[in-house]
Amino acid sequence: MVQSSDMKNIDNGCILRVENLCKSYKDLHVLKSISFDVYKGEAKVFIGSSGTGKSTLLRCINQLTIPDSGHVYLNNQEITHAGSKMSHYRQKMGMVFQNFNLFDHLTAVRNVELALLKVLKMSKSEAREKAMFELERVGLVERADFYPAQLSGGQAQRVSIARALAMDPDIMLFDEPTSALDPELKREVMEVMRKLAADGMTMLIVTHEMHFATSFASEILFMENGEIIERGNPADIPTSPSFERTRAFIGSYEE
Repeated sequence: MVQSSDMKNIDNGCILRVENLCKSYKDLHVLKSISFDVYKGEAKVFIGSSGTGKSTLLRCINQLTIPDSGHVYLNNQEITHAGSKMSHYRQKMGMVFQNFNLFDHLTAVRNVELALLKVLKMSKSEAREKAMFELERVGLVERADFYPAQLSGGQAQRVSIARALAMDPDIMLFDEPTSALDPELKREVMEVMRKLAADGMTMLIVTHEMHFATSFASEILFMENGEIIERGNPADIPTSPSFERTRAFIGSYEE
């Protein structure tokens, strides 16, 4: 295990390091000693059946759920149990949820501006300029003054991506970003994420979309019963998985 005194020896290209992360709810072991690294520019994708701990993993990483044991390092700084300092670290980990989590009473641009004004203390003009830049980045400048109820699901998810990007995060965490969308709207969001990957954004993604996962992932990790049981190149995992359980999961999405 890497201790705090050893962090100077970790490659500076390592944006996120997760070590032996565990989480249980009474007798239910949701995460069992999960470990992996994410390096700058990587798009690491977690797949697996519902209930295998993927979303809990993301929540433990950004401390929305407190892990029972293990360590999380962001840019060589341990953030596990960071307490009041965690709000600072969360600014560097953009989180995109499956259900958008937009404020219904605010327009798209105001949703993106809010944290810039309240957290980063930008001026109104600076926040508006930054928010419009990020909305343009996700193809939604023309919807800046629309409220969430006036947006499609795909547009709403793109606003939530713009909101996360506005904080200039070092890594983006995506929790099933297309699961609440129909196929046409999924394509809108996936195209934005592909562009982010092409631009070098570091990303950690939980998804059931196999074709999406293999289209730009740096590595695919298959989780089962709270453990990573297989990981590898996106060109190899879908066609020649090592474990029968991985093969069965992938096969169920190809039928």
